[in-house]
Amino acid sequence: MSNAVDINDATFEAEVLNSDKPVVVDFWATWCGPCRKLGPVLDEIATELGSQVKFVKVNTDENLKTAKDYAISGLPSLLVFKDGKAVERLVGLMPKSAIISNITKHI
Repeated sequence: MSNAVDINDATFEAEVLNSDKPVVVDFWATWCGPCRKLGPVLDEIATELGSQVKFVKVNTDENLKTAKDYAISGLPSLLVFKDGKAVERLVGLMPKSAIISNITKHI
């Protein structure tokens, strides 16, 4: 997903919680097949909504603290943050239209 910034436990607060616009966090892992399928879809969405929403990725295997802090138990998981708070949680592979509608209601 070329339009998303890879972040980690150390940069999560600055990149997500302190962002001045909504942030979509893609929690993923390299071994996760559905995560690999979702990547290109999120890239398309990031291209369409990139001026209004920030997109970041968190590898759950490498960033256990953040994954634990937000109770990530299924992959892929998308969390939408607004004003430093998680306001939407999407788990599993879903259609692009469903993802967009769940993001845009927080813009």
